[in-house]
Amino acid sequence: MSVQDSIKGFGVTFKQFLKSPETIDYPDQKTPVWPRFRGRHRLWLHDNGLEKCVGCSLCAAACPADCIRVVAEENTAENRVSAGERYAKIYEINMLRCIFCGYCEVACPFDAITLEAEYELSEPSRIAEIYDKDMLLAPSPKPVPIRTEPSGRQ
Repeated sequence: MSVQDSIKGFGVTFKQFLKSPETIDYPDQKTPVWPRFRGRHRLWLHDNGLEKCVGCSLCAAACPADCIRVVAEENTAENRVSAGERYAKIYEINMLRCIFCGYCEVACPFDAITLEAEYELSEPSRIAEIYDKDMLLAPSPKPVPIRTEPSGRQ
């Protein structure tokens, strides 16, 4: 590392030092996240009310942290839950083990699971960190704004 590189680095630090800090009134005002941010998981329904998840377990197979558990059951004429032959009777994600890689989202052929922008995921107990199917089907209880301005990076 040359002296010129060191001076250049100190220049960047000095410019940041002169900027005034940006203070956000958290939790009343939340920090906007970028559109590609991966936060809380969400399961989706079709427009007709049927679940998109057909219990294929591809998301669980793709998960490197082994935090997804899917137990499939057959649809019947009396109890039609999803559009496919099967549905996920049990769908659980252990959020304490999840590394938010997004592989479950990529592996799903039906776009049944997505990772949304919510980042407030703390719970009062460890057992509450295991999200069940009802929690995953519900909309985000703490919506987060999405950042729209372009980044300064190229």
